[in-house]
Amino acid sequence: MLEPRPIYRDTGPIATVVVNCADPRAMARFWSEATDWTLHEVTDDHARLRSAQGVGPYLELLRTSGVETVWNRVHLDLMPYPGDDQSAEVARLRALGATDADVGQGDVPWVCLADPEGNEFCVLTPG
Repeated sequence: MLEPRPIYRDTGPIATVVVNCADPRAMARFWSEATDWTLHEVTDDHARLRSAQGVGPYLELLRTSGVETVWNRVHLDLMPYPGDDQSAEVARLRALGATDADVGQGDVPWVCLADPEGNEFCVLTPG
């Protein structure tokens, strides 16, 4: 739960999605390229991104100390733009530094990847 802040006044019911990381600057480069979202703020301790249209929640990357030893509670799903090719999008994300991830998904229509710090996410079929 966050205290009310002016920055979150127009986000809707979810103000931000927080992902822990070791290097907010590097993660901001990856996620801003991966999502085509705008980087609003970046420091050594955190980074904040949001949709280029300025709607919806922020994605905040917060520096944490130590290595995560349990599965992340947050799991992002990315959906390619309508008409885009899922395979091409997966290849683009791999070129940015994503790696294949097996979360026990089996035979499914989405592709599981991990960002450069190992946070799993899925690439869905285009809407």
